Formats: sequence, C-alpha cells, structure tokens
Amino acid sequence: MLKWIPCLFGLLGAIAVGVWLHDGPSMAVVCREPEVTGDGAGAIRTDKKGPVGQLTPGTGKPAELPGDWPCFRNRQRDNISTDDVRLARSWPAGGPPVLWALDVGEGYAGAAVWSGRVFILDYDRERQSDVLRCLSLADGVEIWRYSYPVAVKRNHGMSRTVPAVTEKYVVSLGPKCHVTCLESTSGKFLWSKDLVAEFGTEVPQWWAGQCPLIEDDRAILAPGGDALLAAVDCATGQVVWRTPNPRGWKMSHVSVAPMSCEGKRVYVYSTSDGVAGVSGETGQVLWESDAWSLKVPVASPVPVDDERIFFCGGYAAGSMMLRLKAAAGKFATPEPVFSLKENVFGSAQHTPILYEERIYGVRPNGELVCLDLDGKVLWASGTAHRFGQYGYGPYLIADGLILVLDERGKLTLAEAGSSEFKLLAQAQVLPGNESWGPMALAGGRLIARDLTRMVCLDLAEAKK
Repeated sequence: MLKWIPCLFGLLGAIAVGVWLHDGPSMAVVCREPEVTGDGAGAIRTDKKGPVGQLTPGTGKPAELPGDWPCFRNRQRDNISTDDVRLARSWPAGGPPVLWALDVGEGYAGAAVWSGRVFILDYDRERQSDVLRCLSLADGVEIWRYSYPVAVKRNHGMSRTVPAVTEKYVVSLGPKCHVTCLESTSGKFLWSKDLVAEFGTEVPQWWAGQCPLIEDDRAILAPGGDALLAAVDCATGQVVWRTPNPRGWKMSHVSVAPMSCEGKRVYVYSTSDGVAGVSGETGQVLWESDAWSLKVPVASPVPVDDERIFFCGGYAAGSMMLRLKAAAGKFATPEPVFSLKENVFGSAQHTPILYEERIYGVRPNGELVCLDLDGKVLWASGTAHRFGQYGYGPYLIADGLILVLDERGKLTLAEAGSSEFKLLAQAQVLPGNESWGPMALAGGRLIARDLTRMVCLDLAEAKK
C-alpha cells in the first residue's frame, strides 16, 4: 500500500503496506521519503466514470478448497483466521511447501481469497493498465482478468490495495483512485468510478493505499474531497449516502474500520488532520477528534470494544487509545486514555491485531510486541528477533499462532501467547525485496508477496 502499504499497506492500510534480510540478499534497506512524480496525479478529471476496461478469460478453474480471506485483514477486519484448519507447529529444513508462485507487477497489493479464487489488483507496466486478476487457489492459474488503462509512474511500485469480495461482487480501488465493481465469479463489469472526478479526491502521495470494504452489498469508501466517506450500492453504482467534509480532510492511506457502538454500525476513519466516526446507516458524522493526527496515516484504527479504539502510526507518531462517550445515540468528543512513544509502540504501515484482550504488532525497531489494553508492554521479541530494520512487514494470527514476514521475505512462526515470545520456526519464503504487502490465509494456504513475486505456501499440519 504505498511507500508502506498494504494495503496496505494497511494500505494500505493499508493499507494498504512494510520493508519486504535474510542471510543472503544484497540490497540495502533504506528509509525513504516520498518521491515527486510530477505527472499530475491530483488533476481533476472531467469523466466521473472510470476508464473503459476489458475482460479476458483464462484457463484456470476455481479450487474446491475450504477457507476464505475475502478482504483486507479478513472478514472481521481483525487479521485473524477463523478457518477450522490445524497449522503445522514446525517446518521442514527448506521451509513450508510452495504450492505455486508467480511474478506480479511492482507493488504491495495483497490478495483476497473467496470460494477457491484468489483476487489481486495488479499493475501491468508494459500496457500501462490496472489489472484485477482472478486466480485459482489450487495452482495460481488465471481464471480471468479485467484491465483498464491508467498511466502510473513508479513511486515505490504501483499497486497498493486489497480487493473486497462477496459471493456477488468484487470491488477494487486502484492507485489513481479508480473504483471498479465486477461480478466476483465471472468478472462481468458492473460499474466504475473516478473518485477524483466525482468527489474531488486528491490522489495520496504514494498512490491510493485504502482498501475497500463491502457491507450489506454496499462499498464503503473514504474519498475525501467532497465526501469524507461514501456508501455505494454494489448492484448499481449509485451513491446511497455521502458524508459531508467541511474541514476538507483528504484521503489517507488508511482503510475504513467498522465497529459497533450503541447498537449501531459505525465506520471509523483517520486522516492526517484527525479521526471521525460515521453512521453506517446515514453517513452522518457522529463524532470527530483531532487528538490523533499524524504526518502519514497508514495503519487502520483498531476497535477494542464499543468504547475504545486504538490508533498507531509511524514518523514518531507512536500510538494512542481513545475512548468514546455515548448516551442515547449521541456522542461526545472522544478522550485519550493513554498514548505511547514510538519506542514503546508504533507502526508505520501495518495495523496491529487485537487478540484475546492483547494487542500485537511490530514496532519501528522491528521487534514484535504484545501490549495489554492499558498500554503496558507484556513482552517484546528483543534484539535477537527483529522483523526488519523498520518493521514494515505484515503479520497475522491463526490457530493460536502468529505469522510475521520481515522486510526481506523471511517468515517467522511463533506462539501468539501473552506471557513471552516463543519462536517455533523460520524460513526464507520470498526473494525479499520489500516484502510489505498484507498476507492472506485460507484453508491453511498462506499467500504472501514481495515487490515482484507472490507465493502460496502450505502451512497446514500434515494429515496422519
């Protein structure tokens, strides 16, 4: 998702996306500031619809395999797998088996998995096109692709975001803020939007890293410009509601986080100017705060319960817990509960995981950290176990285990316990240049990527 993102991100938080060493790679890791592209990324377009695209069928077939991961950070947006698959607690000397691998365009766009299919928004540099690819989870062979022309210059790669998929729809958000909705099985075109033209969106500095969300057959987007958030009917492309944006908050690399509060759906979104909670029913702003604002927001908010939300960032932002106060459907300005310096906890790109009343994440010095909900560090992996120089790599939790990919493609398996860091296995699974993209796990199959390569690994425990 961006210089970061996932995602990536992660946005991409993504975000978008992290830095994707192991004992052999030779490329040095550097902390980079934004590059100036000078290609008019923020120019207003006259056509509010997105570019006309083309559907190309492939020879792949959907896999008859269990499990899904249908959007950024999985179905509950918590980055935890709920598949009923036992994972192996150790790996062979060569690492977990590689089921398939393929080259991808430069970037950090992670995968979504649904009904035996893998969806990735790629970029074809030769044809200067965004490409939404549908692959077989079984072997990685392409089932179909939908491409549309858009010139995107390299700025820490091009692709950033994870599509959102349901049994009816797949929605993607491209680097230049083009939203596309297709039928998820066939790839049939339904509608597209140019957020720059329709909402006055300003394309973010490292391209769009926000990952779309689908709820109740509505795509939830955060365009900035004329609308802080918007809900779009996936069947028709019509805007159901839009959130006023009188403060002029711009699109960030953060992805919208859903939560429940006072029995209602609330969408939480943060920008460089502040954070807001928006009604999922009407799009009305329920509350907003400038207590949490930072230079480059990427990691998504983490709702802890119906009152507390955890935020973190890079560039010395550290982290903060905010508490909501609500009564009879009305909200007061959220109040900070605690804040932490970045050497205690922060995250430039990936979103922490709330798991069994603990918060897990990789802080900027590369250490995996476990916090309690009062902001106390319960344990850190220590200097002997750092996951990259800047902690840009992704992580997820499944079957009581935490999987962490460092910036150079080394995958670590550890116990997701609250008492100590316990290493179980490690393996180099990718060549490793900028392994920043969010991972996905479905049916014991892990999909991970670096800047130009994607792999599918078998992490399931062998059947006896």
